[in-house]
Amino acid sequence: MGPSIWQLLIILLVVVLLFGTRKLRNLGQDLGGAIKGFKDGMKDAEKETAAPAAKQIEPEQKPD
Repeated sequence: MGPSIWQLLIILLVVVLLFGTRKLRNLGQDLGGAIKGFKDGMKDAEKETAAPAAKQIEPEQKPD
């Protein structure tokens, strides 16, 4: 059984009182920027690992 809506509102109120809205907003922006950077890094890593796989090694030619 999870917390009720009233319990969540009280927790939210306490967090806002402790940290303030400005600090919470900055924290959200920093977290969003970190997630975006992580996703961009993952895309770059996929491109780097996909590039060598796209180049297939040609079979050696048999001497005539």
